Amino acid sequence: MCRSYGRNVHTGVFLHWITGKGDIVLGDNVKIDGKCSFQFAARFSDRPTLAIGTGTGIGHQCAFTVGKRITIGKDCRIASGTWMFDAGGHPSDPAARLAGLPPSDDEVKPITIGDNVWIGRNATIFPGVAIGDGCIVSAGAVVMSDVPSYTVVAGNPARRIAALTPIQTPSSASPSAEPPVATT
Repeated sequence: MCRSYGRNVHTGVFLHWITGKGDIVLGDNVKIDGKCSFQFAARFSDRPTLAIGTGTGIGHQCAFTVGKRITIGKDCRIASGTWMFDAGGHPSDPAARLAGLPPSDDEVKPITIGDNVWIGRNATIFPGVAIGDGCIVSAGAVVMSDVPSYTVVAGNPARRIAALTPIQTPSSASPSAEPPVATT
Protein backbone atom coordinates (compact mmCIF):
# COMPACT_ATOMS: atom_id res chain seq x y z
CA MET A 1 0.00 0.00 0.00
CA CYS A 2 2.98 2.34 0.31
CA ARG A 3 3.33 4.28 -2.92
CA SER A 4 6.63 5.57 -1.59
CA TYR A 5 8.55 5.47 1.65
CA GLY A 6 11.81 6.86 2.97
CA ARG A 7 14.67 5.38 4.94
CA ASN A 8 14.30 3.92 8.43
CA VAL A 9 10.53 3.43 8.37
CA HIS A 10 9.45 1.31 11.37
CA THR A 11 6.11 -0.39 11.88
CA GLY A 12 6.79 -2.70 14.80
CA VAL A 13 5.77 -6.34 14.97
CA PHE A 14 2.03 -5.93 14.35
CA LEU A 15 0.18 -5.95 11.05
CA HIS A 16 -1.87 -2.84 10.41
CA TRP A 17 -5.47 -3.04 9.19
CA ILE A 18 -5.75 -1.56 5.68
CA THR A 19 -9.02 -1.56 3.74
CA GLY A 20 -9.86 -0.08 0.35
CA LYS A 21 -7.55 1.21 -2.32
CA GLY A 22 -5.36 4.22 -1.72
CA ASP A 23 -1.79 5.40 -1.36
CA ILE A 24 0.38 5.77 1.72
CA VAL A 25 3.36 8.10 1.30
CA LEU A 26 5.94 8.04 4.10
CA GLY A 27 8.99 10.25 4.64
CA ASP A 28 12.25 9.20 6.32
CA ASN A 29 12.33 7.99 9.93
CA VAL A 30 8.57 7.49 10.22
CA LYS A 31 7.36 5.18 13.00
CA ILE A 32 3.89 3.64 12.95
CA ASP A 33 3.62 1.85 16.28
CA GLY A 34 1.34 -0.96 17.41
CA LYS A 35 -1.80 -1.80 15.41
CA CYS A 36 -3.30 1.03 13.36
CA SER A 37 -6.26 1.15 10.98
CA PHE A 38 -6.16 2.71 7.51
CA GLN A 39 -9.43 2.89 5.57
CA PHE A 40 -9.45 4.24 2.03
CA ALA A 41 -12.76 5.26 0.43
CA ALA A 42 -11.92 5.24 -3.28
CA ARG A 43 -15.45 6.34 -4.24
CA PHE A 44 -14.40 9.95 -3.59
CA SER A 45 -11.12 9.99 -5.52
CA ASP A 46 -9.20 7.54 -7.68
CA ARG A 47 -6.34 7.25 -5.19
CA PRO A 48 -7.07 8.60 -1.69
CA THR A 49 -3.74 9.50 -0.11
CA LEU A 50 -2.33 9.46 3.41
CA ALA A 51 0.97 11.38 3.47
CA ILE A 52 3.13 11.26 6.61
CA GLY A 53 6.19 13.53 6.83
CA THR A 54 9.75 12.77 7.84
CA GLY A 55 10.39 12.14 11.53
CA THR A 56 6.72 11.66 12.45
CA GLY A 57 5.55 9.04 14.94
CA ILE A 58 2.07 7.47 14.95
CA GLY A 59 0.90 5.72 18.13
CA HIS A 60 -0.88 2.42 18.73
CA GLN A 61 -4.54 2.12 17.65
CA CYS A 62 -4.65 5.30 15.57
CA ALA A 63 -7.27 5.25 12.82
CA PHE A 64 -7.35 7.09 9.51
CA THR A 65 -10.35 7.24 7.18
CA VAL A 66 -9.22 8.76 3.89
CA GLY A 67 -11.66 9.76 1.16
CA LYS A 68 -9.40 12.27 -0.58
CA ARG A 69 -6.30 13.22 1.40
CA ILE A 70 -4.87 13.44 4.89
CA THR A 71 -1.47 15.13 5.13
CA ILE A 72 0.62 15.00 8.31
CA GLY A 73 3.73 17.19 8.40
CA LYS A 74 7.28 16.56 9.57
CA ASP A 75 8.33 15.79 13.16
CA CYS A 76 4.78 15.27 14.46
CA ARG A 77 3.79 13.11 17.41
CA ILE A 78 0.38 11.46 17.10
CA ALA A 79 -0.57 9.66 20.34
CA SER A 80 -2.44 6.38 20.56
CA GLY A 81 -6.13 6.20 19.81
CA THR A 82 -6.20 9.32 17.61
CA TRP A 83 -8.80 9.25 14.82
CA MET A 84 -8.64 11.39 11.68
CA PHE A 85 -11.33 11.23 9.01
CA ASP A 86 -11.85 13.41 5.95
CA ALA A 87 -15.17 11.76 5.09
CA GLY A 88 -18.04 11.03 7.45
CA GLY A 89 -19.19 7.90 5.65
CA HIS A 90 -22.83 9.01 5.43
CA PRO A 91 -24.37 12.16 3.95
CA SER A 92 -25.60 14.90 6.28
CA ASP A 93 -28.80 15.25 4.21
CA PRO A 94 -31.47 13.03 5.87
CA ALA A 95 -33.13 12.10 2.55
CA ALA A 96 -29.79 11.04 1.03
CA ARG A 97 -29.01 8.98 4.15
CA LEU A 98 -32.39 7.29 3.96
CA ALA A 99 -31.74 6.50 0.29
CA GLY A 100 -28.39 4.89 1.22
CA LEU A 101 -26.34 7.41 -0.79
CA PRO A 102 -22.72 8.27 0.02
CA PRO A 103 -21.76 11.76 1.24
CA SER A 104 -21.65 14.39 -1.47
CA ASP A 105 -18.25 15.41 -2.83
CA ASP A 106 -18.33 18.71 -0.91
CA GLU A 107 -18.70 16.81 2.40
CA VAL A 108 -15.34 15.06 1.86
CA LYS A 109 -12.71 17.59 2.98
CA PRO A 110 -8.96 16.90 3.20
CA ILE A 111 -7.15 17.28 6.53
CA THR A 112 -3.79 19.05 6.83
CA ILE A 113 -1.56 18.77 9.89
CA GLY A 114 1.46 21.13 9.95
CA ASP A 115 5.02 20.38 11.07
CA ASN A 116 6.03 19.71 14.69
CA VAL A 117 2.45 19.11 15.88
CA TRP A 118 1.69 17.06 18.98
CA ILE A 119 -1.73 15.39 19.07
CA GLY A 120 -2.66 13.84 22.42
CA ARG A 121 -4.24 10.46 23.08
CA ASN A 122 -7.76 9.79 21.78
CA ALA A 123 -8.07 13.10 19.93
CA THR A 124 -10.48 13.25 16.98
CA ILE A 125 -9.76 15.37 13.90
CA PHE A 126 -12.80 16.14 11.70
CA PRO A 127 -12.98 16.63 7.90
CA GLY A 128 -11.52 19.83 6.48
CA VAL A 129 -9.45 20.74 9.54
CA ALA A 130 -6.06 22.41 9.14
CA ILE A 131 -3.79 22.37 12.18
CA GLY A 132 -0.89 24.82 11.91
CA ASP A 133 2.79 24.28 12.68
CA GLY A 134 3.90 23.83 16.28
CA CYS A 135 0.43 23.15 17.74
CA ILE A 136 -0.57 20.94 20.64
CA VAL A 137 -3.93 19.17 20.57
CA SER A 138 -4.71 17.94 24.08
CA ALA A 139 -5.75 14.39 24.87
CA GLY A 140 -9.39 13.70 24.05
CA ALA A 141 -9.85 16.93 22.10
CA VAL A 142 -12.44 16.98 19.31
CA VAL A 143 -11.06 19.29 16.61
CA MET A 144 -13.83 20.50 14.30
CA SER A 145 -12.29 23.76 13.03
CA ASP A 146 -8.88 25.05 11.98
CA VAL A 147 -6.18 25.61 14.59
CA PRO A 148 -3.72 28.50 14.00
CA SER A 149 0.01 27.77 14.25
CA TYR A 150 1.55 27.63 17.75
CA THR A 151 -1.76 27.19 19.55
CA VAL A 152 -2.77 24.74 22.27
CA VAL A 153 -6.36 23.45 22.03
CA ALA A 154 -8.39 21.22 24.35
CA GLY A 155 -11.97 20.11 24.91
CA ASN A 156 -15.07 19.08 22.97
CA PRO A 157 -15.26 21.00 20.75
CA ALA A 158 -11.59 21.97 20.93
CA ARG A 159 -10.93 25.56 21.98
CA ARG A 160 -7.75 27.62 22.31
CA ILE A 161 -6.34 27.39 25.83
CA ALA A 162 -2.84 28.76 25.25
CA ALA A 163 -0.45 30.22 22.70
CA LEU A 164 3.09 29.00 22.11
CA THR A 165 6.10 31.06 21.09
CA PRO A 166 7.14 30.20 17.51
CA ILE A 167 10.52 28.59 16.98
CA GLN A 168 13.18 31.08 15.97
CA THR A 169 15.08 29.98 12.88
CA PRO A 170 18.78 30.85 12.61
CA SER A 171 18.00 33.47 9.94
CA SER A 172 15.26 35.15 12.03
CA ALA A 173 16.74 34.78 15.51
CA SER A 174 18.60 37.62 17.13
CA PRO A 175 21.84 36.83 19.00
CA SER A 176 20.04 37.15 22.35
CA ALA A 177 16.94 35.13 21.41
CA GLU A 178 15.41 33.17 24.28
CA PRO A 179 14.21 29.57 23.83
CA PRO A 180 10.49 29.11 23.06
CA VAL A 181 8.14 28.91 26.05
CA ALA A 182 4.42 28.35 26.52
CA THR A 183 2.28 31.40 27.23
CA THR A 184 -1.34 31.74 28.20
